[in-house]
Amino acid sequence: MSKERMLAFSDGVIAVLITIMVLELKVPHAADWAAVAPLVPVFLTYILSYVVLGIYWNNHHHMFQLCHRINGMILWANLHLLFWLSLIPFVTGWMGENHFAALPTAAYGVVMVGAALSYTILQTAILREEGPDSKLASAVGSDRKGKLSLVMYVAAIPLAFVNELLSDVLYASVALIWFLPDRRIEKTIQH
Repeated sequence: MSKERMLAFSDGVIAVLITIMVLELKVPHAADWAAVAPLVPVFLTYILSYVVLGIYWNNHHHMFQLCHRINGMILWANLHLLFWLSLIPFVTGWMGENHFAALPTAAYGVVMVGAALSYTILQTAILREEGPDSKLASAVGSDRKGKLSLVMYVAAIPLAFVNELLSDVLYASVALIWFLPDRRIEKTIQH
């Protein structure tokens, strides 16, 4: 399979996930602020998850710009990432509908950990194929941002049972860390 075909498939899956999430937003039946107020948690989780999916799509795109060939391990690792991303609409809806209750908030963290680990596995599979002297290896370096993100996600899971807001702040903080495309890869692409 060509890299382009795999990327087109991945793009399609992510587009469907975003569509599923937006379809879960229910339109209020009244035309006043009181009708909108109960939807605020749902909308906030949608925004967070939309940004998270956008970050994965963006960084996935950048990483594959430096990937010259794919193999079976990369295909499976990519499917593994798509699996975890496909759970985002479920935990987004669950957390939003339950106004950031502890269990749904922790479950959101479990999916974020799964997605982060699977992205790391995909990155590792590509690095093995490309080699230690590749542009991607140079761009990724020690991947401090990736490791910090994973630690923050793991910390957010038990924190959800202490204070859901702290977990939500950690989830949003990781999104803020990654909001801009990975500059390490952009710098490498330009050279």
